[in-house]
Amino acid sequence: MALAIEAKRQVVSTNQRHKSDTGSPEVQIALLSQRITLLTEHFKTHRKDHGSRKGLLTLVAKRRRLLTYLRDTDPDCYKAVLQRLGIRR
Repeated sequence: MALAIEAKRQVVSTNQRHKSDTGSPEVQIALLSQRITLLTEHFKTHRKDHGSRKGLLTLVAKRRRLLTYLRDTDPDCYKAVLQRLGIRR
């Protein structure tokens, strides 16, 4: 399930470090979080969609690795991202 272009632009603009930033860990974590939220809503109605569930687990693992990287490199930014996105960790 891909994000709509406008929704993706909004997520990127609220989490970027500077005007042309689209690949920083903060932006990647925010985009993954948005996709995880959409898939979680999808599973409330489609309980037996196991193929997409595997994709969800892959996204969660990737976000976890990015959060670990961010925690090790910039702890202040890590705390800010967790606070902004409402991620429990």
